[in-house]
Amino acid sequence: MLKKLWLAALLIAPTVPAGPVFAADSAPIAFPGAVGPAAQTPGGRGGQIIRVTTLAPDGPGSFKAAVEAAGPRIVVFEVGGVIDLGRTTITIEHPYLTIAGQTAPGPGITLIRTGIDVKTHDVVMRHLRVYTGVDGQPKRSGWEADAFSTVGAHDVVVDHCTFLWALDENMSASGPRFNGKDVAEWREGTSKNVTFSNNLAAEGLADASHPKGEHSKGSLVHDNTSGIVFYRNIWAHNVERAPLVKGGAQVLMINNLIYNPKHRAVHYNLMNLEWVGHRYATGQITAIGNVMRGGNDTDEGLPFLMLGGDGDLEYYGKDNLAVDRHGNPLPEFGRYGETQAKLIRAKAPLAPLASYRILPVRDVETSVLSTAGARPWARDAEEIRILFFVAEGRGQVIDDEKQVSAYPKVAAPVRAPFVDGDWDLATMEPKSGTYPAQTAPMPQEHLSARDLDSRGGVK
Repeated sequence: MLKKLWLAALLIAPTVPAGPVFAADSAPIAFPGAVGPAAQTPGGRGGQIIRVTTLAPDGPGSFKAAVEAAGPRIVVFEVGGVIDLGRTTITIEHPYLTIAGQTAPGPGITLIRTGIDVKTHDVVMRHLRVYTGVDGQPKRSGWEADAFSTVGAHDVVVDHCTFLWALDENMSASGPRFNGKDVAEWREGTSKNVTFSNNLAAEGLADASHPKGEHSKGSLVHDNTSGIVFYRNIWAHNVERAPLVKGGAQVLMINNLIYNPKHRAVHYNLMNLEWVGHRYATGQITAIGNVMRGGNDTDEGLPFLMLGGDGDLEYYGKDNLAVDRHGNPLPEFGRYGETQAKLIRAKAPLAPLASYRILPVRDVETSVLSTAGARPWARDAEEIRILFFVAEGRGQVIDDEKQVSAYPKVAAPVRAPFVDGDWDLATMEPKSGTYPAQTAPMPQEHLSARDLDSRGGVK
């Protein structure tokens, strides 16, 4: 289990008790380490086991067919490799689903030329890679997929996934703004109770095919969403939105790393142009133990949190660290609109914290670089490149995946049967404590032939 990967970091992580737990203590959590108001979703627990047996984009045995099936279901993989969706988006519309990417044989599952939209409830998605990419499309031509987004969904956990090269956001919680007659109904009518944990969201493409132009974005938390949690994620090389919290939304951020944001890191914006005829709702952000580190693209003096638009924001911040690429302190707060919007500093956290283990901020970077992203026991070349560049203070915002790499090639699948008895089907954790293709407990650098020779032929 990932306990082996986390042990060193978590031994120094204090448990911070503050406020009630999110749900009844007697209900089981989705998997060990699940946090947030969605932690106790059953996902597909108890449903049928659907085996993915082909890397084909659709048809019998495909990933697309499995997630689009109805009824409670656990999607497992008897193939590993690359699935090319050909610039089509996967839409999940039926609830009670667990996507267990950890079950795939090495090299795991990588989806290319696609994105995933979740339009339902009670979904658990773990250990997938989604590499969207511009795929040679002309600038402003209209290919604008998110790598991952919820759309009016609830009770969703997205854990240990890697999202690269999105044309809009890399990982977001979205939905209608004003579904209902008041704030309470608006919050019921859009995405709520969504946890993003241990993910890598990087290299959103800037000047690419999005019809609005520049769109290198990390995460959008849409107006009036609630119960949105970002825990131990890495955002890297996005122009902005790490995350952008829109009007009236409620967000908790704990132990995340934001590297090389260009124009904005965390920001809040209730836009009057979008709220005409509606009474403003006050947003909430609780941010504890997060690191923002400037990189080669980061604006000089960029604040950790910026306030735009017209609505007020309640904010509780503790033990956050913001520095430029030379380690010099950056401001905590700034503005990008000269309006009546107010920052209201809260004296206590605005969301419950009892279910989290919170690291001291100086331990965050080392810890999350070891554990964030899909299948940290067996990373791919893109993950290794990005994580090592973050550690070394390298990398940049890009317009096209070809500037740094190319899509991984679709090849013959690696095959291995899924054996039910080898897994705890309630949590989808291996009973042995070892995952398929697990050969190392930590990310390993990919060395060239010359590097190997210079090191005596040993990695």
